[in-house]
Amino acid sequence: MRQQQKQRRRTARLFGSLLLVAAAGVSAVGAAPSPGAGSAAATPLGQVVPAPASVVAGGPAYEITSKTRIRVERDSKEAQRVADYLAGVLRPSTGYRLPITGQGGHDGIRLELSGKAKDLGDEGYRLVSGRGSLTITAHKAAGLFHGVQTLRQQLPAEVEKGSRQTGPWLVAGGTIEDSPRYGYRGAMLDVSRHFFGVDKVKRYIDELALYKVNKLHLHLSDDQGWRIAVDSWPKLATYGGSTQVGGGQGGYFTKAQYKEIVRYAASRYLEVIPEIDMPGHTNAALASYAELNCDGVAPPLYTGTNVGFSSLCVNKDRTYDFVDDVIRELAAITPGKYLHIGGDEAHSTSHEDYVTFMDKVQPIVAKYGKTVIGWHQLTGATPAKGALAQYWGLDGTSAAEKAQVAAAAQKGTGIVMSPADRLYLDMKYNKDTPLGLAWAGYVEVQRSYDWNPGSYLPGVPASAVRGVEAPLWSETLSTSAQVEYMAFPRLPGVAELGWSPEATHDWDTYKVRLAAQAPRWDALGIGYYKSAQVPWPAG
Repeated sequence: MRQQQKQRRRTARLFGSLLLVAAAGVSAVGAAPSPGAGSAAATPLGQVVPAPASVVAGGPAYEITSKTRIRVERDSKEAQRVADYLAGVLRPSTGYRLPITGQGGHDGIRLELSGKAKDLGDEGYRLVSGRGSLTITAHKAAGLFHGVQTLRQQLPAEVEKGSRQTGPWLVAGGTIEDSPRYGYRGAMLDVSRHFFGVDKVKRYIDELALYKVNKLHLHLSDDQGWRIAVDSWPKLATYGGSTQVGGGQGGYFTKAQYKEIVRYAASRYLEVIPEIDMPGHTNAALASYAELNCDGVAPPLYTGTNVGFSSLCVNKDRTYDFVDDVIRELAAITPGKYLHIGGDEAHSTSHEDYVTFMDKVQPIVAKYGKTVIGWHQLTGATPAKGALAQYWGLDGTSAAEKAQVAAAAQKGTGIVMSPADRLYLDMKYNKDTPLGLAWAGYVEVQRSYDWNPGSYLPGVPASAVRGVEAPLWSETLSTSAQVEYMAFPRLPGVAELGWSPEATHDWDTYKVRLAAQAPRWDALGIGYYKSAQVPWPAG
């Protein structure tokens, strides 16, 4: 109820000040530029992705100059870290020193954490831009960081470049007040079908952060590869991780590398959610240890793309020793709340065995202080208290399967929306897309964006929807360039579904804001699919 009240307040503010297209286009563009700004016009206030909850445009623009300082409270280490990040973005392209100072002052860029900003929640922020100063205020550091992402998008795209650009660096005048619709705004990267090393994962994290995504779901195990070191079962990584789809060399994260990813994600205010898929999708584990198989015989490593043929031996005690060890070690190096146990496509496991397995495994997750997430097939068993079910069905999924998910939601299970024919970023855009798959159909940019997570599944209360997640499976993807081509331009739309109020949801205005992101992607070196549905800038 409290969240609903907050949403109503945000919606009321939105309708009272929704100038994202009309007034922002007039007030911000027409605002008097600061001295020395010449004739350049600032990006209209609020013309960013995701759309802010409230925008009141007007007054003079703020200009970043060689005299600009970034001001934080002297004793605020969290604000200092966000300031360091912001300076790291701005210094190469502006060429300015942009010193960070704890000295008080009313000028420059000010990053403020305030106990009086509780109404903004843990991730919300307020951005006030005017002549001489730009202030971002938040209750928590995550909010400051998200406010910085908005600031980045209000600046010219050249701000993303790694060499000095000409400017001017204007931010339109006015006030943005913003907080997210959902607390869960995720993206999944499958490192099992093809392995992506630490640097590639970090690059994806930076791209997610720009659009205020706050969960990185890492799919760490599957039939084709086991990607995380487990000390008590070392062959999982060294043997089970030695290949990938098509027979490449594979790879795995050491615990130190995994911790490095977790730390890096945390510096961008993303929580890492590790997934160990079971009882199916386990051939890499079964090949590594014969004792995990019911017949005691290890199958060969697998490099194809079929699914549903593997299963842990549900009736063996040794299976649960294995699960306990893996979850214990993974939980110990995962500071976040959640641990994903998969549960999808367990076609080689009987329903009775599946229920038995989940009844035994979910308490193990709780024993090590984590909350269960599973694919929506988990609702065919009894989801643990507080568990989340990740729905990946289609518009055409059977009514019975949807009803099963709805029944669990009505009993308190939270739902994360990831419908495959909307949010799977590995689905082809159209028949000519050179990468990806099409088993869920073609997913163009408008289809990915133009739906409402809160009312998508019949019988699922809006209050049960915790958010959205965009999975990216890697059967056909092995490079960062391929990942980016499939993620962009759909990923920003998913982020907007998770962040922005429902009242802002409009394809015709969104596609214009989306198109304006293209120069930024060019500056960042992100290759993207130039959908004919989006009015990209000429040239």
